[in-house]
Amino acid sequence: MPVLTRLIPSPVVVDIRAGALDDLADVLADQRISSSGRLAVAVSGGSGQVLRERLAPALPVADWFEVAGGTIDGAVRLADAMRGKRYDAVVALGGGKIIDAAKYAAARVGLPMVAVATNLAHDGLCSPVSTLDNDNGRGSYGVPSPIAMVIDLDVIREAPVRFVRSGIGDAISNISCIADWELSHRETGEPIDGLAAAMARTAGESVLRHPGGTGDDEFLTVLAEALVLTGIAMSISGDSRPASGACHEISHAIDLLYPRRAAAHGEQVGIGAAFAMFLRGAEEQAGLFAETLRVHGLPVMPGEIGFTEDEFVKAVAYAPQTRPGRYTILEHLELSTDEIRDAYAGYAKTIGS
Repeated sequence: MPVLTRLIPSPVVVDIRAGALDDLADVLADQRISSSGRLAVAVSGGSGQVLRERLAPALPVADWFEVAGGTIDGAVRLADAMRGKRYDAVVALGGGKIIDAAKYAAARVGLPMVAVATNLAHDGLCSPVSTLDNDNGRGSYGVPSPIAMVIDLDVIREAPVRFVRSGIGDAISNISCIADWELSHRETGEPIDGLAAAMARTAGESVLRHPGGTGDDEFLTVLAEALVLTGIAMSISGDSRPASGACHEISHAIDLLYPRRAAAHGEQVGIGAAFAMFLRGAEEQAGLFAETLRVHGLPVMPGEIGFTEDEFVKAVAYAPQTRPGRYTILEHLELSTDEIRDAYAGYAKTIGS
C-alpha cells in the first residue's frame, strides 16, 4: 500500500497557557526529552537570572549557562561548554536571541532543544532557523526545530508590551509573504507547498482578525499559536518562504542601510507588509493591515519609526538585493526610484490618513 501521508517536523510538546512554567519540570521529564534530568539550560544575564532562581530547585541536576546576546560567537562558546557533558537536551529560557543561540549550539553538539519563550517578539521561536550576529552583520543558519515549546502567558505579560506588538506585526505579515510566494509560483514556476502556505496564512489571519488586545489571555494565546504555527510552516517548506517576502526584504534593507536606527523587526515588517499589499493593488487589504496595526499601537508610516520618505524609498529600492533569488512583488514590478516614490505617495494618501 502506498504511503498516503508525509511526516511533518513539529514539537512533541506545545504548552501555551498562564502558569505553564510551573509545570516545566514535568514537561522536561518526558521520556522523549530527558528521563535523567541532565539538561543544559541557557539563560540571559538579565531576566533569565530571575527565572533561574525560580526554576533551579525543580531542575536539581541541570547545568546553567549564561549566554550574552544572539551572536554566532556566543552560540559557539555555548556549544563548546556543553560538549562532552552527556546532556539529554538543551533548554533555552529567554527571548529570541537566547533561543536562536541555543538552537545553533544544540545543533552543533547534536542535542534536541526545548524553547521556553519569555516574549513573543517574532516567529523564530519554533522555526528551523537561527538568526545570529556575525562579523559581517547578521546571518541566518539552518538548525533543527525545537523538540518542545513552552510559553507562559504570565511571563509574556511581564515583558514590555512592545515585544507583543512586534510579534503581531510579524504574524500578520505572513499574509503578504504568501501572496508573494503565490506570485512567484505563477510567474517563475517556483514550487509552492500548499500545507506550509495554508498554515502560515491561517496563522496570520487569526491575528489579523482577532478582536482582542495585547492584555487579553485569549489574544496572547492566538498570537503565540500563530508564531509557533509559522515556525512549523517553515520547517515543512524547508526554508523561510512562508514567512518572508517583500515585507522582510524591506526590513532587511532598513537593518543594513540604517543599522543604528532600525526599529523592532515586527514594526518594520508590519509597515513593509501594508506597503507591499498596496503595491500589488490590494488596497482594501492594505487598509485592513493598517487598521490592525494601529489598533495594537504599531506604526503604519515610516515616519512613526523615525524614517523620512526618502529613506524609506531608498530602503524599498535596495530591498531586492537583500535576498538574491527570491521573487516578490518588488522583483515583479521592478520599480525605479521615482516609481517607488510615486507609489509611496499613493500609499501615504490612501493608508496614512
